[in-house]
Amino acid sequence: MTEDAADGTTDPDDGDASVDDLTIDRFYDAVEAAGRPVLTATQVARETDRTQAAASEQLDSLSESGTVERLDVESDPVVYYPSSWGDLAARERVVLFPKRRQVIVDQPTQYTRAMLADFAHLVDSTGTEPGTRGYLYEIRQEDIWAAPYETFSELLARMRSVLPRRSPHLEEWVENQWKRARQFRLRTHEDGYVILEADREELMGNVARQKLDESVLQADLSDTESWVNEREIGTVKRVLYEAGYPVIDQRDLETGEPLDVTLQADLRAYQQDWVDRFTDQRAGVFVAPPGSGKTVAALGVLATVGGETLVLVPSRELAGQWKAELLEHTDLTAEDIGEYHGGEKEIRPVTIATYQTAGMDRHRSLFDSREWGLIVYDECHHIPSPVFRRSADLQSKHRLGLSATPIREDDNEAEIFTLIGPPIGTDWGALFDAGFVQEPEVEIRYVPWRDDEAQNEWANADGRERHMAAARNPAKADEVRRLREQHGDAKALVFVDYLDQGEQLSDALGVPFVSGETPHHVRQRLFEEFRQGDVRTLVVSRIADEGIDLPNAELAVVASGLGGSRRQGAQRAGRTMRPVGSALVYVLATRGTSEEDFAQRQMNHLAEKGIRVHERTVE
Repeated sequence: MTEDAADGTTDPDDGDASVDDLTIDRFYDAVEAAGRPVLTATQVARETDRTQAAASEQLDSLSESGTVERLDVESDPVVYYPSSWGDLAARERVVLFPKRRQVIVDQPTQYTRAMLADFAHLVDSTGTEPGTRGYLYEIRQEDIWAAPYETFSELLARMRSVLPRRSPHLEEWVENQWKRARQFRLRTHEDGYVILEADREELMGNVARQKLDESVLQADLSDTESWVNEREIGTVKRVLYEAGYPVIDQRDLETGEPLDVTLQADLRAYQQDWVDRFTDQRAGVFVAPPGSGKTVAALGVLATVGGETLVLVPSRELAGQWKAELLEHTDLTAEDIGEYHGGEKEIRPVTIATYQTAGMDRHRSLFDSREWGLIVYDECHHIPSPVFRRSADLQSKHRLGLSATPIREDDNEAEIFTLIGPPIGTDWGALFDAGFVQEPEVEIRYVPWRDDEAQNEWANADGRERHMAAARNPAKADEVRRLREQHGDAKALVFVDYLDQGEQLSDALGVPFVSGETPHHVRQRLFEEFRQGDVRTLVVSRIADEGIDLPNAELAVVASGLGGSRRQGAQRAGRTMRPVGSALVYVLATRGTSEEDFAQRQMNHLAEKGIRVHERTVE
């Protein structure tokens, strides 16, 4: 009988095991359930629901095969134990805590992780080497809402295939969440306006009409239907999502002019899975680590949708990179691709624009008038901020977001998924273990003050000035130089948050400093020289935190960071994540200051993704 560690419930569907069914795995289960390394046939019979005679006979058979050892002892005629304790220690173990809706997995196989990813969220992982990690999963509302299944029975079958036992308590909760996610719909009336429809009268009256005012719901059409202000579609989705009722969007949106595109790249199995899931849903966010090929997968979506496409990016550098990727991996020509931002303003079948330009009133009518078959939101964690959110109102039947880190320090990441679509992705650990992305080694280095003068300046400061003083500790320059010398010819990025610190490190190391104040053409030249290896070290500001394609970095040193931002920590470590080769990331924090907590907060987020994080105090 297997007990649940959280609530003491047992699996009601186990039944009696067949006498022909005592495998070495079931014997291992019995050892774990009994909590002792050596068992008698009677104990095995009790743990595996069989007779003592059947257990004895089959244990002897396992002994003859060499997988179990048999030993005669005085106190009991015969005991049995595993021939290889290493095999027992290395086995996958799945433990369910139904009332907490948590699953703990030791030594999970990639199959198990893939199964869990469909309905659970990876919260944390421990261990230092591939194959030794333990994983904590949590089954949240949003995971059930976004589960990629047509029916609840399909989801239930998937859960039962991977969880160690059935739990009526958990399954009832999951079914309730599944139903909640299908009770509100947006659809287009035959006369062209948008309607919000609820499954039941009380849902419309007690939920939608209580939480959405007349500026959003402009008129009641029936007990279960309301006419929606089309400019407030995002508000409807966001408010009802926060109330626990995600909205199904069935509006007749623009399909765009047909666009014949062929993808000239082979997608990995997980990338093809992303494309297939997106195609079914018509909306979603690809969530995966840097280097996993989100952009190429997005091009697979573009080729599958086959409609005119708008790509929204946060910077001109990313616009140029997207054009290069389109030309390299598809059969589109330069005449098919336009850029629309401060430097260029061309609308083509595939148009790449910055969020800020697309959100400006004087440009909005131009983008609104185009029938887009697909809108891609790169680095989509920008969407909730007001200037970027306006671009989420653009019409398109297909909406795709891309982000390695869809987290926000204002905890508004739910808006990303309501304004674009549900998350689609593969857990980072699976990609590390499979070798698709190389896991960097991360070390937090606690640096002392160089002298009393710098420490006294910090001690006499308050608030933000105190944090800035710690971030610009002069001793960090010595540590950066030491790390640069220690790692020889490794291609290195040194990250800073303050311009004066960047200029000082640039002078100290004799290398270029790239910031937002660096002219665009100079930035492009320096980044290209870094890619080609002509420049081996760059000091960079926040401008290189995200999106910039610098795939050959072997060493990253974070000299100062943005107050513990989890997203920034992941982005900067992500500059070193590549398909081949190992990389190192050092995060410098002034000892005894708030920087210690900030660095730990940033790196804890990476540890949750399965990345090894070490700590060291610099003497």
